[in-house]
This record gives sequence, structure tokens and C-alpha cells, in this order.
Amino acid sequence: MTVVFIRSVILYCIIIFSVRLMGKRQIGELQPSELAITILISNIATLPVEDTGIPLVKGLMPILTLVCLDVIMSWVSMKSRSMRRIMSGEPVIIISNGRIDQKKLHDLRFTTDDLLEALRTEGIFDIDEVQFAIVETTGKVSVFPKYADRPVTNDDLGIKNSSSDPPFALVQDGNIIFSSLDRLGLGKGWLDKILEENKTKLSDIYIMTAESPAKYRIIKKEG
Repeated sequence: MTVVFIRSVILYCIIIFSVRLMGKRQIGELQPSELAITILISNIATLPVEDTGIPLVKGLMPILTLVCLDVIMSWVSMKSRSMRRIMSGEPVIIISNGRIDQKKLHDLRFTTDDLLEALRTEGIFDIDEVQFAIVETTGKVSVFPKYADRPVTNDDLGIKNSSSDPPFALVQDGNIIFSSLDRLGLGKGWLDKILEENKTKLSDIYIMTAESPAKYRIIKKEG
């Protein structure tokens, strides 16, 4: 039992490391090659756990080999557009000038239900509102609405203001996020001064955000 537990912990750490090495993508954003490797890794990882007769090294070698292969292929794909097309395919335009390309949908094996569902996830319930739509290599449908159906922007209304980055979390559950302080050009001394001014202890803060030295917000822990 102890052997199985230790093997599980080691494999868990290796898989987390491998996934981090492969890059940050959500499941729905995986390219076909990445999805195939993810499935293979999950299947291979179960073998040394289920069968303690298999040496752990034999279970780890295929996982590390697949990860290295994925990293190498990703590097080659970055350097070669033709390799990217082979590995990931190309985006496919399915609606242009408001007209649905039924042949492209048929080639992609997209049903009308699939198309309408994809449009609904983009907040579009009337297909007449779509000017242009494209199926990305991940299978996600990106939509460009017609001019009359696009959201009104501040520029359309003539509202002028300067653009700024959103607030950063400086403290979470009483823990200081030093990378956010550095990004804003602030230091621990500034934070201590703000806490003193607000008569608040660091351990009492649930979350604190800021976008500038003069613009911050403190939410205290309840109870």
C-alpha cells in the first residue's frame, strides 16, 4: 500500500511538471497533437500505479519522452508555418459577408445545431447578426457581428479618457504578492504605510487590490 502511495505521489508531481512544461492551455484550447499526448500521458501514468511489478522508471520514461517530443514539435511549429498547418490545421471561414458556407460546414462535420450552439456561446441568438465567423484550429468559433449589431464603445459615444491597466492583487488571505508590488513600482514600505493609515493588520486582509499608489481597495476578512 505504501509503495502505491509513493508511486502515485511521484507520478502526480511528474505529470504536473510535464503539463506545466507543455504550456498553459485549457482543455478546450488544446491542439490535436497536444490532446493526443495528454490522453497518452494519462493512460501511461496509470500503469505503474495499478501494477507494482512495473518498475517506476519504465512508467516515467514514456511520459518524459512524450513531453520532450511535444516541446520539440512546438519549437519546430514556431519556426515553420507549414509544420503548424500539418500539426494543427488552419482556421476555416464558415460565414463571410453574412452568408453561411455550407460546404465548409459539411467538410468540418459541423451540424446546424453545432453552429447555433457556438453562436449562442458568443451571445448571438440571431444568425442574421453575424457578418463573419471562423472556426479556429482548437474548434472554437470566433464571431464578428454586423456593424449595426456591434456593442457601442466609448469612442462611438465620443467619451475620452486615458487607458490604464486593471488593478492587481497585492494581498490575498494575508499574504503579500510581491510580484504585483514590483509591477506597480511599489514596495513593502508603501504597503506598511497604507496598513497603518487604515489601522489594519496584514493578517486581517482578505484581498487588497491597487492600480496606483492613490487608488487601492482593502477587503477585510469576515468574522
